[in-house]
Amino acid sequence: MLNFRTRLILIHLTIIVVVLAGSGFGAYWMLSRAAHNQLDASLLALAETEAAMIRTSKEQPIRIHEAPAGSTQQLSFVRIDRLEQIVDADGQVLVRSANLGSTRLPTPQALLVRLAAGETVFETLSKFGDEPVRMVSMPINGAGAPIIVQVAGSLDDVRKVLNSASLLFIAMTLGLLVAVGTVGASLTRKVFKTIDNIVRQAHRIDESNLSERLPHPGTRDEIGKLVDTLNEMLDRIERSFEVQRRFTADASHELRSPLSRLRTELEITLRRPRDATEYLETLGSCVGEVERLTVIVEELLTLARLDAGLERNSTDIVPLNLIIEEMVERMQPVACKRRVWIILEPSAPVTVKIPRGSIDLVLTNLLDNAVKFTPRGGFVTVCLAADRSEAIISVSDTGPGIKLDEQSKLFERFYRGSVARTNDVSGVGLGLALSQAVVRSHGGLIEASNLPDGGAQFLVRIPLILKHSV
Repeated sequence: MLNFRTRLILIHLTIIVVVLAGSGFGAYWMLSRAAHNQLDASLLALAETEAAMIRTSKEQPIRIHEAPAGSTQQLSFVRIDRLEQIVDADGQVLVRSANLGSTRLPTPQALLVRLAAGETVFETLSKFGDEPVRMVSMPINGAGAPIIVQVAGSLDDVRKVLNSASLLFIAMTLGLLVAVGTVGASLTRKVFKTIDNIVRQAHRIDESNLSERLPHPGTRDEIGKLVDTLNEMLDRIERSFEVQRRFTADASHELRSPLSRLRTELEITLRRPRDATEYLETLGSCVGEVERLTVIVEELLTLARLDAGLERNSTDIVPLNLIIEEMVERMQPVACKRRVWIILEPSAPVTVKIPRGSIDLVLTNLLDNAVKFTPRGGFVTVCLAADRSEAIISVSDTGPGIKLDEQSKLFERFYRGSVARTNDVSGVGLGLALSQAVVRSHGGLIEASNLPDGGAQFLVRIPLILKHSV
C-alpha cells in the first residue's frame, strides 16, 4: 500500500505526463496538417500553371511544360520531381512527364465522375511506387475538349519533416518532464517538510505547554490557512484550560475556607468540657458553615450541568410579571432589614419559555446583590419590558456602581469586586456567573452597566415567546 506522499507524487507526475503528451500530440498534429497543406498548395499551383498554359495554346498540341533533360546549364531551385499527367474525360492518357516513364497515374471511374462534376480532388496514393504519393486531379475548362491535369508529389519529404519533429517533440517532452518533475518533487518535499514540522510540533504540545503554537509556513495557501485555524483552536483550548485551572483553584479555596473554620471551631470546642450554651453556639456556627458549603456545592453542580449541556429546556410558558412580583415580595423582608426599598414598576404581561426554577435563581441573585450593595435609604428598581424579539428585565440600584476595569470580569466564576471585598459583603462570587450561564443556556444574555446618576444596572434579555398587551 502506497503512502499518501507517494500517491501525491505519482498523481503529480501523471498529470505532467498527460499534459505534456497532449501538448506534444497537438503540436505534432498541427505540424502534420501544415506540411500536408503546403504540399497540396504546391501541387495545386503546378496544376493551375499547366492548365493556364494549355488554355493559352489551344491551337498547339497538348504537352507537359517541363525542361528537356540536360537543358539546365545554371543553378536552379525549381523543383522537377513532380509527376504530371494529362488525360481526357475517359481517362485515356494524352501526355505525361518524362519522370513517369511507362507508368501512369491512376484514374479510377469514381475519380472521373467527380472530375466531370467540376470538382478538384486531392488524394493520397499509399501503394503507388516505392514512396507514398499525394496527387491532385483538376479538370481544365476552356481548353476545347474536356481534359484533366494530374500532378503528384512524394510524401517522403513531409514524413521526414514529421519524423524529425517527432524526435524533437520527444526530446523536448522528456526534458520538460525531467525539469517539471524535478521542480515538482522539490516543491513536494518542501510542502511535506512543512507538514512534518507541523506534525512534530503538534505532538509536543500538551496541557503543560499550551502557550506554544504550530509553525506557520509563511504563505497564505491552504496549509497556511490550516495552520492559522489550528492555532486559533489552540488559543481557544488554552483559554478553556486556563478558565478550568482558575475555576479549580478558586473552588478549592472557597471550599477550604469554610472547612478550615469548621474544623478549627470543632477542635477548639473539643479541647475541654464546655457548658451547653457554648456547645450550642459552636453547633450554630458549624451549621452556618455547612450551609455555606452546601450553597457552594449546589452552585458548582449546577454550573457543571450547564457546561455539560445536561440542563433541559422547559416547554412550559411562564408569566414573567407574576414571577417578578413573587420574587420582589420574597425579598422585601431582607430589604427592609437593611432599610432598602424595592420598587416594581408596572408593565404589560409578558410570557417566555424558560424553567421556573431557572428564572427564580437568576432573579434571586440579582435582587440579593442589588440589596446588598445599596446603602441604607437607597432604592432597587425592577422593570419589565418587551420588544419584538426579547423580554428585558432591568434591575438597578443606587449603590456605588461597578468599576470600569471590573465590568469585563464580573461574570467570571469566583470573581468578587473590590467593593465586595472591602465592605466584607457575603458571597463567594458564583451568583452572577451561575445566572449568566443559566440565561445563556436559554438563548439569552445578562448585561451589566453603570447608570448616569450612579448605581449599577443589570439587564436580563430572554428570547420572547409570547407577548400580550393590556
